[in-house]
Amino acid sequence: MKKNVLFIKLLTLALLSSISTLKAGSKSPNILMFAIDDLRPELRCYGATHIHSPSIDKLADEGFLFNQTYCQVAVCGASRASLLSGSRPETAKVWDYYTPMRKRQPDVLSMPQHFKQHGYTTISLGKVYHAKNDDFPKGWSEQPWRPGGGHYQTQAAKDAMIEHPRQKGRMIGPATENGGRVPDNVYGDGKVADEAVARLEGFAKQPDQPFFLAVGFSKPHLPFVAPGKYWDLYDRKTIAVPSRENAKNSPKYAHSTWGELKSYADIDAKAVALDDDKTRELIHGYYASVSYTDRNVGHVLDALEKLGLKDNTIVILWGDHGWYLGDFGDWCKHTNEEIATRVPMIIRVPGKTRGQKTDALAEFVDIYPSLCELAGIPVPKHCQGHSFHPLFDNPGLKWKQAAFSQYHKRDGRRKLSLRGTSVRTQNWRYTEWVDRKTNKIDAVELYDLKNDPGATVSVHNHPENSPVLKQHAEFAKKSRTGVAPPE
Repeated sequence: MKKNVLFIKLLTLALLSSISTLKAGSKSPNILMFAIDDLRPELRCYGATHIHSPSIDKLADEGFLFNQTYCQVAVCGASRASLLSGSRPETAKVWDYYTPMRKRQPDVLSMPQHFKQHGYTTISLGKVYHAKNDDFPKGWSEQPWRPGGGHYQTQAAKDAMIEHPRQKGRMIGPATENGGRVPDNVYGDGKVADEAVARLEGFAKQPDQPFFLAVGFSKPHLPFVAPGKYWDLYDRKTIAVPSRENAKNSPKYAHSTWGELKSYADIDAKAVALDDDKTRELIHGYYASVSYTDRNVGHVLDALEKLGLKDNTIVILWGDHGWYLGDFGDWCKHTNEEIATRVPMIIRVPGKTRGQKTDALAEFVDIYPSLCELAGIPVPKHCQGHSFHPLFDNPGLKWKQAAFSQYHKRDGRRKLSLRGTSVRTQNWRYTEWVDRKTNKIDAVELYDLKNDPGATVSVHNHPENSPVLKQHAEFAKKSRTGVAPPE
């Protein structure tokens, strides 16, 4: 009899525990998304031991790091329009930085809109889409918020401002600024981090209301400005100057013209190359900006944990495209090359990720379906990516064969408008340049990244690579839809 009573008590406790667990897990997981401008995968968690990135490294230690993630277009606006709509460039039809996503896709079900329709409060802080009010009111529960104020804090930088050479009436200053002894929130990104913390405090008071909080940081985008303590983390004299030699056997138009950098007050608009001192200054500024952004990420993540929200919040962090730091003599982005298209991406899912890494190919269009699956909401039929959720259980799983990127160029000398399509497989990068008027291939590039990880020589003209060239040309025909992982 006593045994039966004990059994009934234990069974009752087990049932109550199960019900309690179901109730605790019944609320949809929150989403916290960090969108970081111009962040290339030069972080300590990606093997760059010279970079101070403790907050992002901690996220990687608790999350899942993708070693080979690629954006679909290496320009801010187009990359974000593709990612947040779940559409490849041919569908999104945004190729530049300034065209709003909604101008080209007025009826698409965007990522924030989809989460909003499934009961989420969706908030945009800082630079999420390139255009501030893009996707409002469809996607966001309230008007997107951005901080006020200018880029510069020192009088010297303000005094150096000149009119933008191509945009009448717009003033622009130097490419770098060491802000000295100023607080973190004197710059815009520090204000964004503070606002994100304030929003999390509000969400903590509504524990039954799921949120989708997108936090966009502008640094390390130009100008490279940050408080002095982040500059002090690096010794400029030890910064190596990269080789300025362009990749051999590649068309001249394939490379960056770095017009974005040349618009700054202290950069010669006619420069073909920068000297070593200026190169080191810019790299130093980029590194300082990365560490400043890392602090802002950490500020938000610390609040998430202190407020008791960490265990029910999926966190994802990505940089919208890569960035040249004098590599091949280039600066900025705006190419189809590895440095411009490879991006950092880290995701932390409570109870699922534990400091794992994968070399599987991933694309930005995979983020939308992946977050839907992780949140337990349907994946919209229009999404052109694939959920990477299966990789959490098996990081070495056989995955998609190719990732695709596009960037269009002009050859002014020959008055050509060129469509550039790039295919990244595990060991190769193939890019073809097509004359948009005749639809004929003008040039191709092929890099053996297993034996030439720096992509210094295009081997498209090596006879032994003919089968590889043919295979990748076939892949390029699938750029509109992508290549699905094996089932």
